[in-house]
Amino acid sequence: MPDARTYIRRRGRITRAQAAALEHDLERFRVPDDRTIDARGLFGRDGRLVLEIGFGMGHALLDYARANPDSNCIGVEIYRPGIGALARALVAGEIANVRIYEGDARRVVETLLADASLARAMIYFPDPWPKKRHHKRRLIEPGFVATLAKKLAPSGQLLLATDWEDYAHAMMALLEAEPSLVNLAGVGRFAEPSRDGPTRFEARGARLGHLVWDLAFARRAV
Repeated sequence: MPDARTYIRRRGRITRAQAAALEHDLERFRVPDDRTIDARGLFGRDGRLVLEIGFGMGHALLDYARANPDSNCIGVEIYRPGIGALARALVAGEIANVRIYEGDARRVVETLLADASLARAMIYFPDPWPKKRHHKRRLIEPGFVATLAKKLAPSGQLLLATDWEDYAHAMMALLEAEPSLVNLAGVGRFAEPSRDGPTRFEARGARLGHLVWDLAFARRAV
């Protein structure tokens, strides 16, 4: 059976501070893997539930959480240095409205999230798998889009960004083909950036002259 993983578990170099955060701090922020997410129990309060898939080193998620203290934010990542960096930053900044899921985003979306529970989902710079033979590994594909759309509350937003033009147009076609979603920028149009600040990945790309394509969709209101 062909390998259809949407990610590669990058090892990366873990600093002493990140390793210490993984050992001592991560557990207090961890999202359980054995039950449907109970946001009120997880955060100890009600609030808009926000999901970021693939938060990297956590900068965009931290910016969002600081700017939206009333939101309950869950970040999904498999990159351990990034997970350690985020856990460390949450402790240092005394940020209480972020939780971390370490693992595959597909499990979170398909199994752990309740339907109509998300006010916003953010997917910034997913792996483009640029080689055509690897396109089947891309996260944004029809089945995943349909499932993620079900997890959005009516009018809940789905925001994406990529610096690969081919992937940008492929995502546009897939999202506009999902009948429960509407393009907030207008049919066929890319959106203005809505992030609270550039990710480190995006900032590096900007220095190299990379263009970025943003997409903003929402679940149709019932």
